[in-house]
Amino acid sequence: MTGPLRLPDEPMPEPKPRRRRVPLAAPVAAGVAAAAASILAASLEWEIPPIAKIGVTATAALLVGLTTWATTEGGVRPRRQRLTAPEAPGRAPDQWPPVPEHFTGRAESLNELRSVFAGRRRPSELAPPLVASVYGRGGVGKSALMARFGHEVAGGFPDGRLYADLRGVGPEEVLIGFLRALGVRLTTDPGGMEELRKLWLTWTKGRRILIGLDNADDGEQVKPLLPADPGCAVIVTSRHPLFLMNAIDFQLPVFSEAQSVELLARLAGGARVVDDLESAKKIVGICDHLPLAISICGARLATRSTWSLRELAGRLADERRRLDQLELAPRVDKSVRASVQLSYEDCTGIQRRLLRMLSGLTAPDVPGWVAGALLDTSELDGGDQLEALIDAQLAECSGTDASGVMRYRLHDLVRLFAAELPEERRGPAVERVLSGYRHRAEAAAQDRWPQDWSRGGRRSGAEGQSQAADWLNAERLSMIAMIHHARGLELWEQTWALARAFCSLCHSLRAYWADWRAVADIGHEAALRTGDRRTLGIALLDRAAVAGGGSTADAETALEIFTELGESWWSARCRRTIGMILYTGGNLDRAQDYLLEAIAGFRDVDDLWWMARTQRNLAELRLAERRTAEARELLEDALEVFEREGNRYSEAQTLRVYGEALAAQARGLRREGEAKAAAEHFTRAGLSLDRATEMFKQRGELWEVARCLRSAGEVGNPANGLVELDHVRESGDILAALGDSWGVARSAQSAGRVLGRMGRVREAQDELRRAYAAFEELGERWRMAQCLRYLGEAHLDAAEREAAVEPLERAREIYRSLGNEAGTRRTLELLRRAAS
Repeated sequence: MTGPLRLPDEPMPEPKPRRRRVPLAAPVAAGVAAAAASILAASLEWEIPPIAKIGVTATAALLVGLTTWATTEGGVRPRRQRLTAPEAPGRAPDQWPPVPEHFTGRAESLNELRSVFAGRRRPSELAPPLVASVYGRGGVGKSALMARFGHEVAGGFPDGRLYADLRGVGPEEVLIGFLRALGVRLTTDPGGMEELRKLWLTWTKGRRILIGLDNADDGEQVKPLLPADPGCAVIVTSRHPLFLMNAIDFQLPVFSEAQSVELLARLAGGARVVDDLESAKKIVGICDHLPLAISICGARLATRSTWSLRELAGRLADERRRLDQLELAPRVDKSVRASVQLSYEDCTGIQRRLLRMLSGLTAPDVPGWVAGALLDTSELDGGDQLEALIDAQLAECSGTDASGVMRYRLHDLVRLFAAELPEERRGPAVERVLSGYRHRAEAAAQDRWPQDWSRGGRRSGAEGQSQAADWLNAERLSMIAMIHHARGLELWEQTWALARAFCSLCHSLRAYWADWRAVADIGHEAALRTGDRRTLGIALLDRAAVAGGGSTADAETALEIFTELGESWWSARCRRTIGMILYTGGNLDRAQDYLLEAIAGFRDVDDLWWMARTQRNLAELRLAERRTAEARELLEDALEVFEREGNRYSEAQTLRVYGEALAAQARGLRREGEAKAAAEHFTRAGLSLDRATEMFKQRGELWEVARCLRSAGEVGNPANGLVELDHVRESGDILAALGDSWGVARSAQSAGRVLGRMGRVREAQDELRRAYAAFEELGERWRMAQCLRYLGEAHLDAAEREAAVEPLERAREIYRSLGNEAGTRRTLELLRRAAS
């Protein structure tokens, strides 16, 4: 410390003014001069010439001036009245505000302040005073925290605690108040800011005083109020960073959910909160965990014993009336609206405009370029204005997204406040944002899957495809919000374009299935509204792709449209889609016809990529028919195309199916007793699948990795049962995380097969029943039949012949209804085993 600090016990010596020495004869001379002046003035009434009167008048004026000079200390200007030294007060000043009765939480923030103050217990003589600047949103509890901590450390400041609310107050007024509190008698005008500052530094020197400066507007307001003595400390609160030199800044966040509920319980009553904790959590969530809003809710509940927490939560749920509910009085400390209004008024005109237009976007958060689009300015300038809103605590950075871009959001209550304000230019601004999203979405979709956008498609490297996936992961919710925005504005061409890009991205990633289906429906609606047949055909095809093994109606209608328009490439794509829907539904005979027609169509338009891809699809169908030799031939032709074109993604997909074909051949060889050849094929199958898995892992393609793992679990190598089971389990976990319910059911089906081969019959039956129930919910009748057939086979393996008949009979009926001859044939073979 700087030694014992005490108030001065001696008054400041008064400076003696320098006075002009006046000769002793001055009074006499002044009297004579005055008398002479009087005589001369009277002589003006005498009858004398005019020139003489002028001379007399001038002489009289001179004598009067001499008289005045002689009697006024030689022209010295009057002095200001002095600032007298204080008398030694009986006790140190203490202006600190009380701690709010229901103060809660903030243990972490208090510990931060304690740590800083503890580190300054022994400041050096040359050190600046400790300045802690606490900033945060209006209503977050900055003043309460300052009050609480100031009482905690009061003992460390024996010379007093001074406090001032700076809202609407100038530094001169604050300094005068502080000096008077210290006992300085300001008898007249102290002489301006500089003189006050000097007095402040003088009367804080050698003292240990805690100074609280609440609700500061900016750093310039605070700087004159900072003492120089290292024994003093200052706590400043503000709604934005003040950037003070030598200050330590703390941002006070909103409460956590637990802290929010605790505050509500203290105000409304713990028993009420415990009885309806779910509603309590809903209330504090709607309040954005802002202490001011929660305190208002607590006060409402405390004065309305007939209200339940559910009643209040219901009232708050209506966004149109939420800010009305969060107001007890039109004051900053009693109203969320008034609190936000104060921050809003501190913003510039362009910042206010940005806030109003951001409130019109329902996206959970947005990247910085959106601000530039809303303001019709550059991305950089828009970003600067967005950062200014963050400094004003009206917006916040929600973090960096998967693509490495910073994202921003308005606080929920701020958004409601801004939405109440009139903004006549919202429409054009939103259209600029929609155009920006369309441009970026289409670019990402074409990077991810160029073959979906044009014949042949431009080449896209692994980096571009990975970045496109990251973009969708980051922008998915915002994209959905923009699609709904465009739909609400009836911008149908824009709506369809955004939906088209979204569906293409989801299709290529095989992700976000529920969102994909919903957006495909919106895209179809928008295409109908445009009245453009080609647009409608593409929308129908997008909707058919997500339907999977459902109806072929959309794809067949699209085929009619494109045939009518003479669009051969799109017609071939329609045939392939119809074939895949039929294949997934188990109608293998009809499916192969459409796939063969699609292959021929792609060959005619010289699109080798789509031709090879459709050959791979046909190979999968051949594997389901146990025509493995034909499947391998098709796959080898497809691999040659993808390797030649350098399409690593499609190459890896084809390697996966090639591994499945080798595994099928290995199982066939094993059944025929060709153990050595079977072992060789099992090894080759494993290598092909491992290579495909590694290629997808390097690209971060989780859905494709899961498919490879599932295929690795279905190899059927008796020497690797546990390893294969692990692969299938891992596949299911990945697909569950991706929200692929069909894939999860498929993994459960594979797990049942693996467990059956391992002799763990009861576990196998449980997995197969689980898979059957999932496929039944999804309407996947072919997979339902497979599960029943595998279940019957598991019963047979457990020597439970009677139990095997019922699921096998049901499987046969489904196969027959689907026209699936291969499935029907295999089921009949198992029924014969059960009867023998």
